[in-house]
Amino acid sequence: MGSALPIGEPAPADGALPAEVRVDPATPFGVYLHVPFCRVRCGYCDFNTYTSGELRGARQDEYADTLLREVALSRGVLTGAGGLRPATTVFFGGGTPTLLPPGDLGRMLAGVRDTFGIAAGAEVTVEANPDTVTDAVAAELAASGVTRLSIGMQSSVAHVLAALDRTHDPEAVATAVAAARGAGLDVSLDLIYGAPGESLADWRSSLETAIALEPDHVSAYALIIEDGTKLARQIRRGEVPAPDDDLQADMYELADDLLGGAGFGWYEVSNWARDDAHRSRHNLAYWQGHDWWGYGPGAHSHIAGVRFWNVKHPAAYAQRLAMGESPAAGRERPDAEARALESVLLRTRIREGFPVAELLGEGRHAVAALIADGLVEGPAALHGRIVLTRRGRLLADAVVRALTD
Repeated sequence: MGSALPIGEPAPADGALPAEVRVDPATPFGVYLHVPFCRVRCGYCDFNTYTSGELRGARQDEYADTLLREVALSRGVLTGAGGLRPATTVFFGGGTPTLLPPGDLGRMLAGVRDTFGIAAGAEVTVEANPDTVTDAVAAELAASGVTRLSIGMQSSVAHVLAALDRTHDPEAVATAVAAARGAGLDVSLDLIYGAPGESLADWRSSLETAIALEPDHVSAYALIIEDGTKLARQIRRGEVPAPDDDLQADMYELADDLLGGAGFGWYEVSNWARDDAHRSRHNLAYWQGHDWWGYGPGAHSHIAGVRFWNVKHPAAYAQRLAMGESPAAGRERPDAEARALESVLLRTRIREGFPVAELLGEGRHAVAALIADGLVEGPAALHGRIVLTRRGRLLADAVVRALTD
């Protein structure tokens, strides 16, 4: 399930990093905990997730204990690479983490705390489907140390949710937000635009509903059709239309207008926050190239310039850990050129932008043309930063190509 793993060199059975790799204690350390279970597979989903019928050889009720074995293994790996750091962010993603009992999520978080420590003021996020959040669930999560709930709203319009195979009632979002607020949790709402049959008016309704719920953070992602998904097959058979690029561009601009008018500032191409304190610090760590360890089947990690990824199926993941082996399937160490390209790709997406001084060769010469084309902010470039205009955000891939060709 989900996209194929990268091709890299085999990872050692003990998970050890290359002998010469040393952890920089000044680099923030994030933790990602993957929970790969869903009640229903959404038609657009390409993530490494599994419904109960697909879980042959793995048990959901044993998952927390299995994942904690990887946490324990990683302690030895990181100690061998120069030391441990407290986690500055923790993110439970999926799948649907809240399909597990809150106590299981709490035990996983406690395992991270006992192994590494969790920094004071750390951001601890749990992703949740709206229909899995009750007052009791939110309260137990908060008591365990969770600080933030990221709710998969996607849309407020019933026929759009149906087109995406989402099973929750639109009214469940407000109930989930109220439960989170009652427990003292910050709230992020995730939206998707460009579903088959979704109009600009539908999208406006979803945005206005989301804003009225007064979240701290909103993510809005254009629907992307991934090979191998149900939705891709439906489009190929002509059963539903493919997303319209021009309509999706209009939807993005509407989101930026409405969210900006409601006091949300963009800080990454697809993300808006009520203020800087409510940005997703965990996701910023990805875009800024910090270190993180991803636990769980199919999870990816980045430690001191080494990237590695776990076997995908929960059964294979559990089997390796039961044998005392690392679940890592492969790893790679990108060279300087690849790291430079990735840095431009990721850091141009955020509001702070990319330093002009770090551009290589022809990239610097492209800046003037990008300003003239309205893709890069002129005043920011004069101050040494590549910052995307709104049009530039819509054409971010083209900007990256121009800066790296």
